[in-house]
Amino acid sequence: MSPEDIQDIKNRFGIIGNDDRLNRAVEVAYKVASTDLSVLVTGESGVGKEFFPKIIHQFSDRKHGPYIPVNCGAIPEGTVDSELFGHEKGSFTGAVSERKGFFEVADGGTIFLDEVGELPLTTQVRLLRVLETGEFLRVGSSKPIKTNVRVVAATNLNMEKAVKNGTFREDLYYRLNTISIQLPSLRERGEDAAFLFRKFALNFAEKYSTKPVRLTEDAVITLLQYHWPGNVRQLRNVVDQISILEKDNKLISRETLLNYIPVEEHHNNMPILSPTQESGGHSYSQEREFLYSVLFDLQKQVANLKHVINEFVSKGHVKIDDVDLESGELKKSFDNVIRQSSGSSVPVVHDVHSDDGPKTSMIDKGDSSIQDVEVIDDSALRWDSLQKDAIRRALEKHGNQRRAAAKELNISERTLYRKIKEYGLE
Repeated sequence: MSPEDIQDIKNRFGIIGNDDRLNRAVEVAYKVASTDLSVLVTGESGVGKEFFPKIIHQFSDRKHGPYIPVNCGAIPEGTVDSELFGHEKGSFTGAVSERKGFFEVADGGTIFLDEVGELPLTTQVRLLRVLETGEFLRVGSSKPIKTNVRVVAATNLNMEKAVKNGTFREDLYYRLNTISIQLPSLRERGEDAAFLFRKFALNFAEKYSTKPVRLTEDAVITLLQYHWPGNVRQLRNVVDQISILEKDNKLISRETLLNYIPVEEHHNNMPILSPTQESGGHSYSQEREFLYSVLFDLQKQVANLKHVINEFVSKGHVKIDDVDLESGELKKSFDNVIRQSSGSSVPVVHDVHSDDGPKTSMIDKGDSSIQDVEVIDDSALRWDSLQKDAIRRALEKHGNQRRAAAKELNISERTLYRKIKEYGLE
C-alpha cells in the first residue's frame, strides 16, 4: 500500500498519527480484511484497538452484514454464555423466553470480542467450537446452530502469560491469533501525542463554539515526555479538562499542563515528569530544569547565527553558494568562508553538534560593530557534560543495553551510538 492509501484509511476512521508501527497496523488490517482469518489485536488499554475491527469489517466482503462489538469484560460471568450464544426458554431462572445470542445475530457479518482475555474458561470452550466448526449450542439446548461469523478479538493482557498461568486456553489463543496486530502505546509514538492534542482541542472547540487551547513550546516537550499510562484515552480526557477549566487561558504553559497530569501516575523512566529522585544528594529535577534552560539558550543562539549569516550574505562577505539559507547550515567551515571573503574583521565561528540535527555554531567576538549578536558562553560545554552524564546513567541502569537506553532518553539508537563514541563511553 502507498502512504497515501494508508492515510486515506486513517482519515476515514479518525486515526491520527504518523508512527510507522501504527501505519503498519493499518496496512495489516486492510490486507487481512479480504480473508476470513481470525485476528487478534493487542495493545495497552486506551491505544485505540476498537478502530481496527471496523477497518477489517468495512473492507471485507461482509461489510453489508452486521457488525457486533462485544465487551467481554463488561458481561457478568453468570450470563456471558447466554449473551454470546443465546438461551432456550426455561433454561435457567429468569429465562422466560428464548433469546438469540450475539453469534446468531452476527451471522454473515463480523463480531468483535473486546477484552477477550476476560472470558471464563467454560465460555472459552464454547468459543473454540465456534471457531473450529462454525457451530454453537444455546444455553439449555442440545441442537447445534450454524453461524457464519468473522471473529476479531482484542485484549490488553499478555496472552502468553495468561496461557502459561492457565487462565486462557492455549488452543483458543492460537485459533484467535491467526493474524496478530500489535498497537504501540502513545509514549512509543514520538510526536503523535502533540498531533492528538491539537486534534482533540479542535474537536472540543468546534463542538462548543470556542477557541481551541494551544500549548507553549515547553508544554509540548512536557507532553511528549509524559508516560501516558492511559494512552490516547487519557490524553483526550486531559484535553477536555483543560478546554473546560482553562477556557480563559488559551495558551497553556508547562506549569498549567502539569496540573492535569496525576502525580501518582508518573513513570520512573520519564525523566521530565517523574517525581524528584535523590541519589547521593543529587537532584535530577534541578538538573532537568537546567537542561531546559540550556536547550532554549542554544536555540536562541542558532536563531541569532542565522541572522548574522544573512547579514554577511547581503553585504557580500559570504558567497550565496556557501550557505544554505533555508536551513541555516554552513556547507563548509565558516572559518574558511571568512578567510575567502574581503578580509574584513568578522566573528569566528566554531562548529557545535546538536543532539540529532544539523550543525549549529558558536560565535566568538570579533567585529565590535556587530552589537546585536549574543555571544555563547560555556553553555555548550555544560550541555555536553549533562548529556554525557545522562547517557552514562541510562546505560548503567539498563546494563549497557543500548536500545533500552535510547528509548529512555527518547533519542534514536544511531544518535546514541554517535554520542557514546563522542563522549568516550564505550
